[in-house]
Amino acid sequence: MLQSIETQPIQTKVIDSEKTLPTRSATEVKVGDFEADHHFYPRVLNAHIHPLVSSFFSLGNTRIVQRYTHLNPQVNPQVLEDLLNYSPKYFHWAGSDLFNVTTASGKRQMIVVETNSCPSGQKSMPLINEIGDEHGGYGSVIDHSAIELFAKVDPNLGDLAVIYDKNSMEATGYAAVLADKTNEKVWLAEYHLNDPNPPVKWEDGVMFVRDGENQWHPIRACFRYVTQKPWNRFPIHSKTVVLNSVVACLAGGRNKAMASRAYDFFNAEYAGSGLSVRVPETIRNITKSEIPLWIDSMGGHAVLKVPYSNAGQGVYTITNKKELADFMNEDHHYDKFIVQSLVGNASWSSVTRSGTFFHVGTIPNKKNNSYVVDLRMMVSGDKNGFRPVACYARKARKPLCKTLGSDPTVTSWDMLGTNLSVKKDGEWTTESQRLLLMDRKDFNQLGLGIDDLIDAYIQTVLSVIAIDKLACRLMKDENGTFDYELFEDLNPDPALLKEIIH
Repeated sequence: MLQSIETQPIQTKVIDSEKTLPTRSATEVKVGDFEADHHFYPRVLNAHIHPLVSSFFSLGNTRIVQRYTHLNPQVNPQVLEDLLNYSPKYFHWAGSDLFNVTTASGKRQMIVVETNSCPSGQKSMPLINEIGDEHGGYGSVIDHSAIELFAKVDPNLGDLAVIYDKNSMEATGYAAVLADKTNEKVWLAEYHLNDPNPPVKWEDGVMFVRDGENQWHPIRACFRYVTQKPWNRFPIHSKTVVLNSVVACLAGGRNKAMASRAYDFFNAEYAGSGLSVRVPETIRNITKSEIPLWIDSMGGHAVLKVPYSNAGQGVYTITNKKELADFMNEDHHYDKFIVQSLVGNASWSSVTRSGTFFHVGTIPNKKNNSYVVDLRMMVSGDKNGFRPVACYARKARKPLCKTLGSDPTVTSWDMLGTNLSVKKDGEWTTESQRLLLMDRKDFNQLGLGIDDLIDAYIQTVLSVIAIDKLACRLMKDENGTFDYELFEDLNPDPALLKEIIH
């Protein structure tokens, strides 16, 4: 049986990869091991999906195309339908973080902040069908992405496995559902870069996992929940089938610099269709010494990002000289950075060539405070195209101020940073009190309608397709030959190149 997992919503602990890890072994997950209270937050188990959200998830792509093109007549319906029915080759399961923004003239829209491979979110999503569907979104991802991909592999080549480096609540959930859906055991292993004796190894392109009796088992197909620099533990091409392939991470799923490239290529390809991936203005491959010049060009307000970090790490909001000086005084592992326009309040957002965006924010509370929120939209794709899987929102710690500096105790990150992962006493925890569910209680705070959810879904799918198309370009042939020369030209960062397993 699965070991009991910490389910307290306020402090969900995650292993710090910088610490020395104990000797680990893979555990066996059997059919029937799924227990909902191990894989959902307690408040999610007791939540009821909001009727509007439930309606959105029941629409289907045909009605979504009809509704979206009715409201956006400049969009080519056939192109949009073809994109929603696109069958991804490498990027089967993803989640985008989006901001609901507006302009000075009141034009509201969803913009993509980033798109992640192997995203979190299942533990935060109330069941859409409360009767007879205990697996929830876990089952949707396994059914519509993993099963199809894994069925192409000869079962005699080995077992199935779920490999992860954080978020054990969801990783164990996927393992239990995979066991139920395939009616066979699934190995579950935690895999960290600095582990001196990891329970995972590769031999001749085949993954092996070590059990508690020190026996190694070959793996024919692996569901990967390794999110932190997966390219330093997973080869780009292997005989063991991996979902998602690490090339999807290098092409943009865990690489913000390449994601920006992918969006540019996609927007150029689909110019004239009325469709594009909407993102903040992004300047990539910037050296540290160039950063002050670019921030000045955006009116002194910008967001700095380390392209390969996640969980809200390596993101810096710059709104004054002190925040910039603090960033410049830090030591950074990588040589290249991203500068993005900052989305703030109407009076203190970045000035860009495409105008100024600012946050719509939450509906004001009883104190007349609005908070910045982002929306996570998770999707999965197979031979029949894409479908929405899960959705949740996260709000910032402090309300949005009309003018910067009105409260000197509040930093720009307090008002703008929405990620729930924080580091306390050397350990990662989750501030899930800032989590907003798609239920009857929380959803109304967001001020979103069904058309906003449709817009978020379409933007997510477009961003995933953009990254998948770039991943296809990076693979030279069907034998899995990676085009390192092209990758280096697009992402000239020596520190990153050294990390990739060749």
